[in-house]
Parts: sequence; C-alpha cells; structure tokens
Amino acid sequence: MGQKSKKNRRATLILVMSLLMTVLAIAQTSQTINVRGTVKDTNGEPIIGANILVQGTSIGTITDFDGNFSLQARYC
Repeated sequence: MGQKSKKNRRATLILVMSLLMTVLAIAQTSQTINVRGTVKDTNGEPIIGANILVQGTSIGTITDFDGNFSLQARYC
C-alpha cells in the first residue's frame, strides 16, 4: 500500500469519526419527556376536549371525558 493511500485512508477515517461524534452529541441533547395532567375549570370540574399544545411546536392532544391528557414532547 502506498504512502498516499495510507494518508487518504487516515484522513477518511478521521472525517468519519468526527461526523459520528457530532451526530452522537446532537442526539444526546434532545430528550423525550412524558407530560400528563388534568384540565379543570374554576369550579374544579374537568374540561372535556380542551386543546393542549406544546408551545412553539405542532405537538398537541385533547383532553378526554375526565379532562385528562397525556403527550410526549422533546426538549433540548
């Protein structure tokens, strides 16, 4: 194997490792959390069909018959 070929392989390996480490670092910064709760009015009665949205995203859900909701959200 020639000297030039070894240098090219080494440079390619370093590039691939750098990209892999960058992808792993980005993947670790985003985590998923479960959010659950109950929406009630001022009298303490559950609100059926209330919209729940994660601010700044299109992630959302609606409350059930008992005012309960559950959703998964990612944060960085």
